[in-house]
Amino acid sequence: MAKSQVLEVAGREVTVTNPDRVVFPEGGHTKLDLVRYYLAVAGGALPGVAGRPMILKRFVHGIDQEAFFQKRAPTRRPDWIEVAELHYASGRSADEVVVRDAAALAWVVNLGCIDLNPHPVRAGDLEQPDELRIDLDPVPGVPWQQILEVALVAGQVLADHGLTGWPKTSGSRGFHVYARIQPHWPYRQVRLAAQALAREVANRAPKLATSRWWKEERQGVFVDFNQNAKDRTVASAYSVRPTPDARVSTPLTWEEVPDCRPSELTLPAVLARYREAGDPWRSMDRAAGSLAGLLELAERLGPAEKPPRAAAARPQSAGRRVQTMPLLEIARAKTRDEALAGLERWKARHPAVVPRLRPADVLVDGMRGRSSVWYRIRVNLQHVPEAQRPPQEPLEVDYDPWANLTGEVSG
Repeated sequence: MAKSQVLEVAGREVTVTNPDRVVFPEGGHTKLDLVRYYLAVAGGALPGVAGRPMILKRFVHGIDQEAFFQKRAPTRRPDWIEVAELHYASGRSADEVVVRDAAALAWVVNLGCIDLNPHPVRAGDLEQPDELRIDLDPVPGVPWQQILEVALVAGQVLADHGLTGWPKTSGSRGFHVYARIQPHWPYRQVRLAAQALAREVANRAPKLATSRWWKEERQGVFVDFNQNAKDRTVASAYSVRPTPDARVSTPLTWEEVPDCRPSELTLPAVLARYREAGDPWRSMDRAAGSLAGLLELAERLGPAEKPPRAAAARPQSAGRRVQTMPLLEIARAKTRDEALAGLERWKARHPAVVPRLRPADVLVDGMRGRSSVWYRIRVNLQHVPEAQRPPQEPLEVDYDPWANLTGEVSG
């Protein structure tokens, strides 16, 4: 197995370490295959990341293990790798990598970045996004066709308010719709505009979509507007996702949306598609629009429903949410597999409850920590008769994601 291979990219030398290491065992795709894929589709991938600070989501131990999120650019890096300093609500700051060309693209992929996770701002203006992002996140049990129907409604809402929607598969369970916007509004207003869009989609398709914030209260497809909050990132166009079959977050035309199937949009398939037809998003940068229409919609809709909070008369719990659903917390675990194993142990102890649970009643949350994701599992007992509901018990797995760390943030 070769230790490294040097590629000539955009007039620079990029070293690919361990080029023969298999990243996707199912298809046999190696690390070098992954780098070459990104170089082949760079004409489509670069417009989604070029000039944007990027969180490095590194799979250094393969796709079967959790990635870690690296905000700070490696101190040992080529002098042609650009960085931009981002400031966070925690008070910390970090110099994040800014990709400008195919050489920098190959360099970040060599670090173990299977997918690309840029911020919606440019390095020259870090406070005013030029991209609105909608992530359609289905609750368990929602069929794929329903997600596509919601995507079409979202595209129409954008069009009705003066914006052009650009659809793509997420490469995972959901679907993305982007809109290029003029960089005239701060994050707060971009998120408000996205929330208004989500509420309007839910109003137009109430049996299909929801904009409810709390996960246990959702039915159908959640139109996730909070991806527009500061410090959030989304896998960009042409990102290969860490799935066994190497699915790709694939840009589409609106005509393709009703019949698209993520299982058909894998690394080799998208590579062939790109070579044959090019990038359907090629004119996106020429379609920047105004948020005025969505912000006017937000005014017409009025204030969004506030998450319920504990009564101010109870100082010991002031500011905490009043729980409206009969939820049990089952596990907090470092990995998804550990969390799911804890759930299975809980089910084995409560066999009479299991048949009453619907897919959406099992809430698996990936919680963003300081540099990695940990997992929480809760069970909603809303469909279990009150007399048969088990009590809250000690957690099956009780991982403390904040041990020995400060400033952890869930997401």
